[in-house]
Amino acid sequence: MMAKQSLNKAACVRVLERMLVIRRFEEALVEMSGQKLFKSHYHLYIGQEATAATVVESLRSDDKLVTTHRNHGHVLARGADPGAAFAEILGRATGLNGGRGGTLHMSAPELGFLATSSVVGGCIGLALGGAFAQQRRGRGGVSVAFFGDGSLEEGISFESMNIAALWKLPAVFLCENNGAGATGSAKGGFPSSLIAAPRLAGIAESLAIASSQIDGRDVDAVHRAVSRGVASCRAGRGPVFIECITERWEGSKPMWPELSTGITDVALAWESERMPKKYRDWHVHQDPILLHIRKLLRKKLISRAAVLQLDRKVIARNAAARQFAIASPMPRGKTALDSVYA
Repeated sequence: MMAKQSLNKAACVRVLERMLVIRRFEEALVEMSGQKLFKSHYHLYIGQEATAATVVESLRSDDKLVTTHRNHGHVLARGADPGAAFAEILGRATGLNGGRGGTLHMSAPELGFLATSSVVGGCIGLALGGAFAQQRRGRGGVSVAFFGDGSLEEGISFESMNIAALWKLPAVFLCENNGAGATGSAKGGFPSSLIAAPRLAGIAESLAIASSQIDGRDVDAVHRAVSRGVASCRAGRGPVFIECITERWEGSKPMWPELSTGITDVALAWESERMPKKYRDWHVHQDPILLHIRKLLRKKLISRAAVLQLDRKVIARNAAARQFAIASPMPRGKTALDSVYA
């Protein structure tokens, strides 16, 4: 059966809502870090929301996912409760993982996440195991690996893709390449990947894996590539590699995230005259939420009033989730060894 190549109105609005949930969560997290509510390092998904929010439209409840250190967007897009996600980052007992995973290892097994690995490239090997299990089950399930461009520098990425190709495993290797615009460690920021291949997709193509390179900010482009890829995996044709390219958000360039472009104003999607000159390129060409809203407005799939109403709903839910997390208790001492295997 052919996968649907376009999203209907309801799906387009669902994707927008997921994107807003992720954006408002990440913006709040910067404020909570500034308030010293948690002390660990963290990575934000701002600027990449279109990818995770759209990918899940092509997945079934029995599909498996593995993600990396930039994981909040993937977990929230799959349907995790924002309150439990906040609580996890704050180390509270009501967190998704009882407060034990924190931001870098936050996961949601009940939603199909096998794990979150902050080891660069580690999620690719774990997703390979998930794909092998899905093949053995024989029910058409797939395993999705979300990883950054830097993961392809690790040996496990090539080895995993090679095995997936040899055994025709139902693995979706989803590379989120946000290397464009990275400042590099010499300027106090995170570096981009250092790979000789002119196209990252070319690495997978060398193993005869069906590959594509798309604009990760474009909801329709993501959906077309992922729906085709997932359908191919379900049909037993082996793994696929999808490279989603985005410009690195200004606030993710420094070592510690900062709200450089400010709290998102969704009305900037149609009120361009109010855009700050310094970040006009971001608001016009890069922000996936504003890009998606403009497209929905052009197609008359949503009204300005409906956009504002949806955003207000998400903001209210996010505020309640934040308060839930802050009010939640810390884990009790006697539970320290819970879930310890040995």
